[in-house]
Amino acid sequence: QLQLVESGGGLVGTGGSLRLSCAASGFTLDNYIIGWFRQAPGKEREGVSCISSSGNYTNYADTVKGRFTFSRDNAKNTVYLQMNSLKAEDTAVYYCAAASKYRMIRLCVSDDYPYWGQGTQVIVSS
Repeated sequence: QLQLVESGGGLVGTGGSLRLSCAASGFTLDNYIIGWFRQAPGKEREGVSCISSSGNYTNYADTVKGRFTFSRDNAKNTVYLQMNSLKAEDTAVYYCAAASKYRMIRLCVSDDYPYWGQGTQVIVSS
């Protein structure tokens, strides 16, 4: 019964900030590789920010680099995505996803992450 539940989405103005949370249950987050993805209207799902199994490397999409920050709190079994300087093009449904750290995966490649949350909507006004 592995579950990921996103929260923290909402409506914000251009230039605003939002902090998304992804709470894991049924498994220990420390044993998994976690990634944030998003899907904007009319577009394919894309990787936003994904952390390595060791936690020593975090990948950010070029479109969000310098504005978004991935973090995790193993004690709370939760990961976060801090989003600053939001733009209209950041509007999307945001998902967190997990893959076993004991398997070889490609970071931020959605097909390699078997566990997904339900998503949380982020709308940035123009």
